[in-house]
Amino acid sequence: MSSSVENTADSPLLEWTSWPLVDYPRSSLFLTAFLVFLVWLLWQIAVVDWQMPLFYVLGIVFVSGSLITWFIPTRYRLWPDRVEAIYLSIRMKRQWSDFRCHYTDKKGVMLSTFAHQSRLDRFRGLSLRFSRNREEKEQLMAILVEKLGDSV
Repeated sequence: MSSSVENTADSPLLEWTSWPLVDYPRSSLFLTAFLVFLVWLLWQIAVVDWQMPLFYVLGIVFVSGSLITWFIPTRYRLWPDRVEAIYLSIRMKRQWSDFRCHYTDKKGVMLSTFAHQSRLDRFRGLSLRFSRNREEKEQLMAILVEKLGDSV
């Protein structure tokens, strides 16, 4: 986990890495145990009972896809004009002008495309997850207030 506070023309305002698998070992252990059970249960239902291995493969793909951000490190970079979230080799860039508000939850900050909290934020917004020690939180909140105004 690293946090950067330098600010030059070619460096971000803030940068940090979040990796829940390492940051939260107890939750990771329970999640892994649940996934092992789910794999076994899907096998029993889809392959043994229904004899439809395609459903097993689809189930594993959907569950893995929804939980992938837990198992891989995510690097966040805040630039003067945009926000970046980097998942392995996938880089998501969003302009500050795309967002209208922000609010905190227990794991991080949600950048919303709406003026107020919405149930669609998970799909249209961008979640910035804190690192385990949250050393970037204070500077992150100051940047968000500067770029987006006070939180809702």
